Amino acid sequence: MKRKLAVMALAAATLSMMAMPVYADDLVTVGYAQVGHESDWRTANTQNYQDVFSEDAGYSLDLVDCDNDNAAQLEAVRTFISKDMDYIVIAPIQSAGWDTVLQEAQDAGIPVIIADREIEASDDLYDAWVGTNTTNEGITAGNWLAEYLGDADANILVIEGSVGASATLGRTDGFNQVAGEHDNWTILDSQSGDFTQAGGQEVMESFIKSYEGQFNVVICQNDNEAYGAMDAMDAAGITYGVDGDVTLISFDATHDGLQYTLDGKINCDVECNPIQAETVKGVIEKMQAGEDYEKTTLVEDQAFVAPGIESEYATTMTQEVLDGRAY
Repeated sequence: MKRKLAVMALAAATLSMMAMPVYADDLVTVGYAQVGHESDWRTANTQNYQDVFSEDAGYSLDLVDCDNDNAAQLEAVRTFISKDMDYIVIAPIQSAGWDTVLQEAQDAGIPVIIADREIEASDDLYDAWVGTNTTNEGITAGNWLAEYLGDADANILVIEGSVGASATLGRTDGFNQVAGEHDNWTILDSQSGDFTQAGGQEVMESFIKSYEGQFNVVICQNDNEAYGAMDAMDAAGITYGVDGDVTLISFDATHDGLQYTLDGKINCDVECNPIQAETVKGVIEKMQAGEDYEKTTLVEDQAFVAPGIESEYATTMTQEVLDGRAY
């Protein structure tokens, strides 16, 4: 009877273990709370993490697509804490509201790396940050536009990214810093397209109805929004790009975005580099080894302009440049 009970207990324990994630002892476990899959940029960023944090490289990656749901992202981080992951990486959907869960991770002794975007929290609550300077991206776009237009007036429409995202806040602030230096620039309107093509198209269609014939510059805070804006302008018979009536500026510099730049449809595309996982991995390796590491690491960005445009702020697009891109 005792032997039968022991066998039953062993079976129950085995089933319980099967219900929980099992990680190889020699693999470093990393939980990545990803924003979602709203853009080509995000897809490239996700793929980069999957490629870099592979089992062959000595890692077990638990990547959660939070589908732009802030509550789901907080829950994902808490799940990582409950799983006792070795490291947690967060690409924050919103910049605010992180203090409590970060304190929970700290209390559990799990290092946290904030990636891609920024948060509004004391830097004592996380261990490192890796990403791009989105404010500088906005400044680059503004400086390029000033160089391109010279003394000409600018009547500007802005399709912002997701509300509350640090990329939205940074690009908006950076561009507005430059716009404030030009008395002949007017920002007619600025609305969120949520970093999606559908959102960009919807906002642009609304802009066209409200500001028909009044604008000559459209700024989209990522490439997918720019695709939607182009669809809306095409349908309305509005020309844009190098030979058009509207100067079109985009952000991200994804492959398709730069193809449109090469084709002269997008005048200027400011990069936000999604290839960040190798840098995050380097930070983790130093943590693992007990070595000093940088609290803040910037991933380098560039900007690109259509053929025929020369700029001190951007690289002129060629097929060779496009072919040499990593994403």
